[in-house]
Amino acid sequence: MVGWQRPHYAWIVAAVTFITLLVCAGVRSSPGILVVPLENEFHWSLATISFAISINLLLYGLIGPFAAAMMNSFGIRSTMLAALMSVCIGVAVAPLMQQSWQFVLLWGVLVGAGTGFTANVLAATVATRWFKTRRGLVVGLLASATAMGQLIFLPLLANIVASFGWRLMALTIAGAALCLIPLVALLMRDRPEDIGLKAYGELSNEGGAALSKSNPVRAALSGLVIGLRSRDFWLLGGSFFICGASTNGLIGTHLIPACVDHDIPATTGASLLACMAIFNLIGTTGSGWLSDRIDNRILLSIYYGLRGLSLVYLPFSFVSFYGLSLFAIFYGLDWLATVPPTVRLAAHTFGQENTGIMYGWLGAAHQAGGALAAFLAGVLRMDLGTYLQAFMLSGLMCLVAALMVLFIGFNRKEPQQDAVAPVLSA
Repeated sequence: MVGWQRPHYAWIVAAVTFITLLVCAGVRSSPGILVVPLENEFHWSLATISFAISINLLLYGLIGPFAAAMMNSFGIRSTMLAALMSVCIGVAVAPLMQQSWQFVLLWGVLVGAGTGFTANVLAATVATRWFKTRRGLVVGLLASATAMGQLIFLPLLANIVASFGWRLMALTIAGAALCLIPLVALLMRDRPEDIGLKAYGELSNEGGAALSKSNPVRAALSGLVIGLRSRDFWLLGGSFFICGASTNGLIGTHLIPACVDHDIPATTGASLLACMAIFNLIGTTGSGWLSDRIDNRILLSIYYGLRGLSLVYLPFSFVSFYGLSLFAIFYGLDWLATVPPTVRLAAHTFGQENTGIMYGWLGAAHQAGGALAAFLAGVLRMDLGTYLQAFMLSGLMCLVAALMVLFIGFNRKEPQQDAVAPVLSA
């Protein structure tokens, strides 16, 4: 009889990372619920509120490469703890704000920066550092935490806002983030070697790289310089820019206000986002499994093409709840499915040890697209009285991305990996 064996500690690290990403995703997705309450209470314009959310989205992505460099220099656990403190402070103080600049500072800067440290770059770093095999699946599972965060938090938070106001909602998510701090402090570890282990599935005797002694800012900027010289980096970054514009920036921020425009309650809109989260969980996990087996360029092309078609359909789906439900299912399957193949392409192009930093810059492009879309969609809605143009433009951009990713030189020789390594570890 074979005795029971303890699971590899990599799975515990992955579980702590999943929970952290889940809660921070709930924090990150909550501004969509705040739009209408803040308009009603403070009479701030939609453009002003959208500007604060765009700052949040921009920092969420821009912090990524510096977060990866800090994880290399100071460790994953220390970086996560600092990020969670920033999130807690920003959200807990938000109920006291009275001016729009305070919303920009608290929710835009503090929360945006804090959640940026616990974004997909964290998932990429943990997966590449702790897993030698099943890496694509793990990236898919960790990326799906964003979907689960929406699923768990959005309907709950929308109902709290409807029943008790937005201030109690802010305190609720601040409390959830605060509970993560002791969990991360007790269970998170930086590298397998710290506890005498190899990465999951690692067969060789080669240990992982030690903590880098280089300046994190210099390492992050060096990665950017290397990336800007690469055609594949531009193709990946450009397509990921469109990805962010069409997900967090447009749908994540403006679907609920668009529902309200069509006399659909905000709680129903939040439920639709939660429905997307259910199917996003399936789609992203499945994408991680597929990314270990199928050409990642083909996967990305299919994902962007289907997303573009669904966004073109969206303006015509508001006539019925069933039409919106169909969009939610179709779009949800595709929401974060782009993450696993993008991570794998970045690792293949720039080397596994550099995946965190290089994917961080791709994530910055993703969130820059989200920030721009969040702001411009609000401006278009104010000027034209409808989101039609924003939805259609985003759909067309996704079709362009579907063509771009096919030109990524996934099968070419790999000179860049040798060129990048000494620069980022200097």
